[in-house]
Amino acid sequence: MWDYSMKKWLIVICLCWVAVIKADDNFKKTNRLDTDALNKIIADKNPHFVEDFNNKKVLNKKWIVSTAKKEGIEADLAAYDGDWLIDAPMKYALLDDFGLLFKQRAKHRAISALLKKDFVFEDTPFVLQYEVHFQEGQECGGGYIKLVSGDRSTIKLHEFHDKTPYTIMFGPDKCGSTSKVHFIFRHKNPLNGSFEEKHMKPMANRIDEIFSDGKPHLFGLVLLPDNSYKILIDHKVVNEGSLLNDFTPPVNPPAEIDDPTDIKPENWDDREMIPDPLATKPVDWDEDAPATIQDPLAIKPDSWLDHEPLYISDPSAEKPHDWDAEMDGEWEAPLVPNPACEDAAGCGEWTPPSISNPAYKGKWTPPLIPNPDYKGKWTPRKIPNADYFEDKTPFKMAKIVAVGFELWSMSPSILFDNILLTDSEEFARMWAQITYDVKIQNIEQSADTFINQFIAFTNRYPWLWAMYTVLLLILVTLIVYCCFWNVKDNYEHKKTDAILPDDSVQSDDSAQSEDLIQSGTSSDQPAEETKSSVKTDIAEVVSSESDVEADATETQGENEKTIEGGVDI
Repeated sequence: MWDYSMKKWLIVICLCWVAVIKADDNFKKTNRLDTDALNKIIADKNPHFVEDFNNKKVLNKKWIVSTAKKEGIEADLAAYDGDWLIDAPMKYALLDDFGLLFKQRAKHRAISALLKKDFVFEDTPFVLQYEVHFQEGQECGGGYIKLVSGDRSTIKLHEFHDKTPYTIMFGPDKCGSTSKVHFIFRHKNPLNGSFEEKHMKPMANRIDEIFSDGKPHLFGLVLLPDNSYKILIDHKVVNEGSLLNDFTPPVNPPAEIDDPTDIKPENWDDREMIPDPLATKPVDWDEDAPATIQDPLAIKPDSWLDHEPLYISDPSAEKPHDWDAEMDGEWEAPLVPNPACEDAAGCGEWTPPSISNPAYKGKWTPPLIPNPDYKGKWTPRKIPNADYFEDKTPFKMAKIVAVGFELWSMSPSILFDNILLTDSEEFARMWAQITYDVKIQNIEQSADTFINQFIAFTNRYPWLWAMYTVLLLILVTLIVYCCFWNVKDNYEHKKTDAILPDDSVQSDDSAQSEDLIQSGTSSDQPAEETKSSVKTDIAEVVSSESDVEADATETQGENEKTIEGGVDI
């Protein structure tokens, strides 16, 4: 019974475990990028630019390192001489996954690459996303990307520098306690063709954690043809608004401006309240009365010692042996508190305490009254703004032909990865799922405890909770059965002195019988005769015991009769 039940439950447990293993196949972390899936969606969507840096040969072929120099600064600082390399992150999340990074600190550096096809702002969304990994934190410097304007046929990537025209600059920046996400676009003035930078208003939420947690973060920027925008960090919208309303300076200048030639008239009175010219100072107003006076009701305490000073010369002090009166002057002992004043209310000349002067009123000023000549706050008159224009579609920016990083940082080992420029939000989400989401999932799983991983895994497949409950009940049942039920089957409580078939004789006679068996077996007597003899002896012993019990019973009966007959005891 036990063997069959045990095997049955073991089979059930094994089947359940197989189900768990099969479910875990869909949850195990992926150790390598699904390049087939990436290539498929790239072929389907044909993005304007995509780069995962997993081919190290793109450096100096597709990605061109700038050899330019900054203008207006010292020659030692002007050169873009910072390093650029393609390498794996300091902590692996995926096998054979590389990124663009630099390792030198406090260096100017620039690098750029042409788009696969120019991005022209017309009637499709603009979607940009890329990963930034501050592997050793960020002390001061940027991690933003520039989308370069210009003509594909004439642009010189090896001369990419801080003055190179760009359409959009986007990404994180930090120095000291100030951290932000830049979103700057250059707007073209339709009247004169000049460009002006428009800066996004500051975000309400702080983003300090992304610079210090040591994890890669996904930055996304989405612009729509209706002039709306949104900024995402790790798929979460952290800021959104309108290109028309949420930038400084605003895209469209005011229709009217202050007339620079208009001057406030000399007789313009913009005082809303004035001192009452008819008011006079009251006769009893004493401007010279002090703010405090001595309390006239105060009385000197009886224990006050008028003739005792607060400090006396230290009687224990001695003049130093090297004191020279001619050089150092007349020696005087240092002062110490007068011990006579310790128990007294005070010592020295007594003066009453000061109190507020009820007659004090201070400097008199006339009360204020409404100004009858008040004309309001003066402002210059408005005139039409000669530079006014109205651009209803600031979304239509200058076309983009290249992407690049032009940076300086005090922190090393900043890594960039999985850059994407497209007109499809759906494609951007799919790209992030295959790249960033898998990467961050592996990082979190590797840093998580076994218990948390187990709970997270089970939450993905809620039916496992029911299976765990069944397995637990099976285990408890097996334990109960093993510890209690089987013992109950092999043990019965006996309520009789009768010899049962399974009982063995536990008396001295049984021991003797065992000796007889052993002795008989060891002699030359045949075994069968020995067993027969032993059985006869046991029968005789039992019969003799029965006779003894009968005699004892008969003797007890005679004693009882004797007592009833009046025998004195």
